[in-house]
Amino acid sequence: MPSLTDIRFAELARDIACDVHSKTQEDDNVLKVQEISRAFVSDTITIPTKEMNAYALRASLGDDVYFEPSTALLEAHVAKITGKEAGLFMPTGTMSNQVALRTHLQQPPYSVITDARAHIYRMEAGGAAFHSGANSIPIIPANEHHLTWEDIEPRIVSGTDVHVAPTRIIALENTLNGTIIPQDDVLEISKNARSRGIIMHLDGARIWHVAAETGLSLKELCDPFESVSLCLSKGLGAPIGTVLVGSTPFITKARWFRKLFGGGMRQTGYMAGCAAYALTYNFPMLPRVHALAKRMQQGLEQLGVGILSPAETCMLFYDPSPIGVEYWEVVERAAQLPDPIKLNGSRLLMHIQTSPQAIEDFLELLRTLKEEKVAAGWKPENAPPKKKTLFRDVYVKAVRPA
Repeated sequence: MPSLTDIRFAELARDIACDVHSKTQEDDNVLKVQEISRAFVSDTITIPTKEMNAYALRASLGDDVYFEPSTALLEAHVAKITGKEAGLFMPTGTMSNQVALRTHLQQPPYSVITDARAHIYRMEAGGAAFHSGANSIPIIPANEHHLTWEDIEPRIVSGTDVHVAPTRIIALENTLNGTIIPQDDVLEISKNARSRGIIMHLDGARIWHVAAETGLSLKELCDPFESVSLCLSKGLGAPIGTVLVGSTPFITKARWFRKLFGGGMRQTGYMAGCAAYALTYNFPMLPRVHALAKRMQQGLEQLGVGILSPAETCMLFYDPSPIGVEYWEVVERAAQLPDPIKLNGSRLLMHIQTSPQAIEDFLELLRTLKEEKVAAGWKPENAPPKKKTLFRDVYVKAVRPA
């Protein structure tokens, strides 16, 4: 007969037991795949395939705070193809960028130069100030496309004036909003920065797209930088992870900061396996993704829709106002389609699981909305005038007027 202790323990076990599967989980997952194929909101929403999972489950079972063999092989591989000495697996791109900055920046005061649109400056919760005590110097590119040395040089802070924070890092992002920085400009910035003792860091979250579009090797793209962050869960479709690369002493110190930031992980072999699968089988799919984005832009232009930022790689930003339509109208009508399309606003992002039919359906929706506006008496001269501002933010959220 069970003892009272055994009965009590069984009660505790029942309280603690957890099932995260819904009663219709398999059907739900099938629907999620369909939903993702018709969502233009991000490339982080892609899901591991059965083939990716099968490969990843065969990875090693070490503890990465101590040593994890498959993860170490992934780190070494990414370091090799980027021409760096060592790599470090991180859970997120934000942590990778912030650990890189903190590792480079040793003693304040100092400042970091970025593009005013950069993820490091705008989308990492003020991390450079919080984690590294760094002042940020955001620069608006004069050409409205990418930073050049002519933009950067006048904004560099140097000297011993106690009122200022000397520039220690120039952090570029490639791609930025899906656009590619011409390599000649990257090389010129790097040459001049290094001549002044300024460190170069690259947020290369989507650098894979640059390689796929230009044919440049990862090493060529990364040579101008002391450190590079390469995301695996955006364009490549791994479920999690970024690799930070740099010199051996840099990565040794970065590993310490990763632990300090709470990023030390345990059995990461499965995640490394997913990343390796993505590098091998998903990277070759990127040219198809770029072709889808270009098809989207072509179709929008044929309808008279404005393009805020073109489809150089996997995304574009559009403006429906030239045809009398507002973003919220597009978002709501897209959600009401028999086979819904998910949108957020101006950004349209294609990924490795995007359905070509979703693009055609989206274009057909815009065509329908345009025809409805014309039928209601709207004319092109009714379009709102474009406001000239110092900084044009192409990210526009769809907000229905109150």
